[in-house]
Amino acid sequence: MGLMSPVDAAFLVPETRDQPMHVGILQLFTTPEGAGRDYLADLYRVLLRVEDISPIFGKRAYRSLSTLGQWAWQSDPDVDLEHHVRHSALPRPGRIRELLALTSRLHSTLLDRQRPLWEMYLIEGLQDGRFAVYLKVHHALLDGVSGLRRMQKVLSPDPGEALCAPYAPIDEPTSPGYDVRRSAASVTTVLGEVIGLGGAAVHVAERLLREQAAALPVAPRTILNGPITGSRRFAAQSWPLDRLKAVATASRTSINDVVLAMCSAALRRYLLELAALPASSLIALVPVSLRGVDSVETAGNAVGSILCNLATDLDDPVARLTAIGESMGRGKQAFLGKGRLEILATSGLTLAPVAVGSLVGLHQLPLPFNVTISNVPGPRHTLYMGGARLDAFYPLSIPTVGQALNITVTSYLDQMQFGLTGCRRQVPHLQRLLIHLETAVDELEQALAVG
Repeated sequence: MGLMSPVDAAFLVPETRDQPMHVGILQLFTTPEGAGRDYLADLYRVLLRVEDISPIFGKRAYRSLSTLGQWAWQSDPDVDLEHHVRHSALPRPGRIRELLALTSRLHSTLLDRQRPLWEMYLIEGLQDGRFAVYLKVHHALLDGVSGLRRMQKVLSPDPGEALCAPYAPIDEPTSPGYDVRRSAASVTTVLGEVIGLGGAAVHVAERLLREQAAALPVAPRTILNGPITGSRRFAAQSWPLDRLKAVATASRTSINDVVLAMCSAALRRYLLELAALPASSLIALVPVSLRGVDSVETAGNAVGSILCNLATDLDDPVARLTAIGESMGRGKQAFLGKGRLEILATSGLTLAPVAVGSLVGLHQLPLPFNVTISNVPGPRHTLYMGGARLDAFYPLSIPTVGQALNITVTSYLDQMQFGLTGCRRQVPHLQRLLIHLETAVDELEQALAVG
């Protein structure tokens, strides 16, 4: 299958027991009408009988003398689905609290590098009769956008459509040459961009980074930017999209700006409670997908990033939202007319201190940002898995050395779904951030006379 791209390999190199590098998704489903007590057990048996495995989910990472020590992919000739797909149950009383506790533990464990880097859990025992699916995949395999697009292809808008396993082939060739051809096409594209840039790629990236950083204060040191352990805590909640749209309309900002303002206000209140709010503003890294709307890529990583001033030093919620909107506008303006390679190079420079800290286990390095906040658009129509209706799904991401909290947001139907993944030790009482997110929306609605 060939060598990994440097971007994909960058998620394998720094991985340790304290720093797992997989992402995940937690889905909640309502069983089909008339489903019996053994519905999930029957579904589990069906999933184990899948014979055709997608090339993405059938490859494992390796390196050897033949690859000169570089990470590469090879096909696993015998994918053991009983290892990858598991059936679990919640302890009583089966509340969302118990589900999030189980998900937190599952998200804390490393994936087995001797096998394809993914696991899937079917979870029953919710007191309302629903069931959950937790899927985790190494970030070297999929980024957030490609993972979400794959999920939408696996699920169906038709409740009567037959079950499609997340790891089954979906509209993709299954021949061994598929990945080779796709890689060759990608290399050709990148080479073209490199030739177009000449020898100035690094200088261009440095200039773009300076343009972003010029309008930002230095990221202060916070409790979120210390050492981490491998133990995770996950918190999740949904907010009506109409509430966020109304705030965006009233303030003449975007929904993404409102999401960032919610996170800013929640972090401000959370740190104030712990007497740990710095005098200067927190800085967020905001990933930006570089995949085109019509991109057919469903694997690998293609993400740029913008640095955003969260204005946590401002007490007024509207002033904070305005400052965030202006900061994001400057970041986007810096990328206008720039090629994908230039943006990737800029993002690489932005992430360099975090990458170095992750590799050597140091959190004392000066960092350009305090927290990562991602917003990945999701499907707007109801989806089903083998007749079971998808009610909600929440993304889980990666805390790293010096970055103990990651907030990822996505949309589904008329809801915005927030997933907060933090180091259990470094970010105490993580669930309180959910309360503060609700308070943030209330404050903006009251200040802007919305609702």
